[in-house]
Amino acid sequence: MWSPAALAWSAALCCVLLETCVTPAGGLNLCMSGSATSCEECLLIHPRCAWCAQEDFGRGRSLPSRCDFSQNLERRGCDVRLIESPTSSVSVLQDRPLSSKGSGSSQYDVVQIRPQKISVSLRPGDQTRFGVQVRQVEDYPVDLYYLMDLSLSMKDDLDTIRNLGTKLALEMGKLTSNFRLGFGSFVDKNMSPFSYTAPKYQENPCNGYKLFPNCVPTFGFRHIVSLTDKVDRFNEEVQKQMVSRNRDAPEGGFDAILQAAVCKEEIGWRKEAYHLLVFATDDVPHLALDGRLGGLVRPHDGRCHLDDRNEYSASTEMDYPSLALLGEKLAENNIFLIFAVTKRLYVIYKNFTALIPGTTVEILDQDSKNVIQLIVAAYNNIRSKVELSVWDHPEDIGLSFTATCQDGEPLPGLRKCGDLKIGDTVSFDVRVEARSCPPRGANRSFTIKPVGFKDRLEVAVEYQCDCGCSRTAQSNSSACSATGTYNCGTCHCEPGYLGARCECQEGEAASVHFSACREAEGKQMCSGRGECSCNQCLCYESEFGKIYGSYCECDDFSCARHKGVLCSGHGECHCGQCKCHAGYVGDNCNCSTETAPCVADDGQMCSGRGACVCGRCQCAEPGAFGDTCEKCPTCPDACGTKRECIECRLFSAGRLADNQTCQRLCKDEIITAEALTEDPGAVLCLYKTDDDCVMKFTYSEHASGRSILTALSEPECGGGGPDASTVLLAVVGSILLVGVVLLAAWKLVITVHDRREFARFQSARSRARYEMASNPLYKQHASTHFVETDFDMFGKSFNGGVH
Repeated sequence: MWSPAALAWSAALCCVLLETCVTPAGGLNLCMSGSATSCEECLLIHPRCAWCAQEDFGRGRSLPSRCDFSQNLERRGCDVRLIESPTSSVSVLQDRPLSSKGSGSSQYDVVQIRPQKISVSLRPGDQTRFGVQVRQVEDYPVDLYYLMDLSLSMKDDLDTIRNLGTKLALEMGKLTSNFRLGFGSFVDKNMSPFSYTAPKYQENPCNGYKLFPNCVPTFGFRHIVSLTDKVDRFNEEVQKQMVSRNRDAPEGGFDAILQAAVCKEEIGWRKEAYHLLVFATDDVPHLALDGRLGGLVRPHDGRCHLDDRNEYSASTEMDYPSLALLGEKLAENNIFLIFAVTKRLYVIYKNFTALIPGTTVEILDQDSKNVIQLIVAAYNNIRSKVELSVWDHPEDIGLSFTATCQDGEPLPGLRKCGDLKIGDTVSFDVRVEARSCPPRGANRSFTIKPVGFKDRLEVAVEYQCDCGCSRTAQSNSSACSATGTYNCGTCHCEPGYLGARCECQEGEAASVHFSACREAEGKQMCSGRGECSCNQCLCYESEFGKIYGSYCECDDFSCARHKGVLCSGHGECHCGQCKCHAGYVGDNCNCSTETAPCVADDGQMCSGRGACVCGRCQCAEPGAFGDTCEKCPTCPDACGTKRECIECRLFSAGRLADNQTCQRLCKDEIITAEALTEDPGAVLCLYKTDDDCVMKFTYSEHASGRSILTALSEPECGGGGPDASTVLLAVVGSILLVGVVLLAAWKLVITVHDRREFARFQSARSRARYEMASNPLYKQHASTHFVETDFDMFGKSFNGGVH
């Protein structure tokens, strides 16, 4: 909620902004330049325009403008007591405090929204605001009606839920002390082409079917057990049920949903309880207009048609209900619808939830083994969020919401909060504006209620479209030359009379009167768009709109357009400028200030990859696209973001393992495969799991705009990873071994080379010795003489040495 200081500051800021907007830089005063000839017309020009009802105001002026800002009127001499300037206001009529617990002696006085009744007094174009608080109380009573498809394909599911009551009551008893359970079933319309209609199939549509030869006759919807806390009776009735058989694949489930919603007394819905309708099926439903295949042209009337046997008696008389009718009746009776469907149908029913408020979808196992966990998860999901809806919204009333959730941050444009705990209180700031005045005497009201709650806020609307001075109007007043009605300081002349005091008759013209009909010297008379009569411009009529102003200088059709629509259909044209409705800005009012369409599923604005401009995301990240820039295969964080969805959807692990968070954030289609195929348009992502395996998946965008993730059914594991020291030793050993081998190879090459060189040397030497022995030119010296001489010399030397 907003503090008084914040409210005062914002009000002052709004005043400054409004004055800036109403009096632009060019000096045009929207109040004075308008076509107001009465107090009521003045109030419609702008919420800050005021009217002076003082009789002698502006005497001496040819055409006094009584419509102006209040401060300007005071400055020009108007008595404050005679200034008509009503403002919008809010009055609280009923404001009981919020309850903290839902069951017990005060069960029927539980309050989950405050205030409960208010009255708003609105001046057209002027905004006012009020606060709304909502709390999901603890231990609130719960009514759960289990609506089951009993076509032949659901036989194994029926066997599973025969003791559902006991187990479900035990689990729900942990969430509420006041729980009731009911049961109903459906198949399809017992007529061609939806069912077998041959005589032999009337009593036993399974006649001749070898796999299951006996079943009960086909029926549309059958109410079996009214909401009760007698679990044994529920189990007893469920155990009696048998499956039936229809002809085509789709079922008549939407017929059953509508009857379960509108037959309140037969089903036993309590006013002071949450209403949960669990719809369990394994196939798609028939929709509106399908009945024409069987000749049913009468649309569904949205009423209860249970006969004395508690069967849907109009099954073969009316068409299937439309999604719009289902949504209307579910909201009207405060029913949360839970689609419990098999995995292959998840996407189809998920699309239905976008069209039916207050609806969730959960994946049901083939034999309904997880139905209890599914119901508990859906209930917790429903209780974790609050969303406001508006009923009987008048077309001339503009509403805008700002949500303040658990983090305390205002979220403009949002009317819902998520990720709440039971007992949390959230608040909403609601701005309301009247765009126009309804016919006199018309009353307006609307209701604000949280989706699925019985609590509501009733808002009565009063319009400030009349001036107080109009209650003292005087006919044939002397102030109007006895030829007009004096009302709020001005004269409304009888036909044929003109002038501020009805002093002139039509047709009189004189040059003295013409000067007041020119905006400036040299300008055209009445801007060329009117005639001057009795000191006043009478503006011409135009097929395009209204021409007005003291000099016929203004009109309501010469403003900027968008796609051919004046002021984009979101504003009013005043003298060449668009005056935008609440929630729109821009020269032609084509820019919405709503930010809700830009909020991605993860709560970020434009997924953190762009900016919200005029209600649409402009993606700044290269490669990002989608309504909220949520698709971006080439973004650096693409693999990391999708990894979390792979972990939670396939392995129930990771940060998003909580089922509620996973289902809310991970909506992409995931396909599992034994091996990944090459796709040039897909991004290959891989990551290491906690057990040192590698998980691979591809991320691509389908031509239809859907994101597709194709993942391995199991991570790739190559056994336990080697020890780091072992790897290091292996690398070092490999390097040394390679070095030794290279060194040995080098040594071997050198050895072989040296041996070859030595062998070549020995061969050359042998050849040289042979050539010297056989050379005829060579003569050997006398070796005998050489030896003797030496001997003698040796002897002499020896003898000499002795002496």
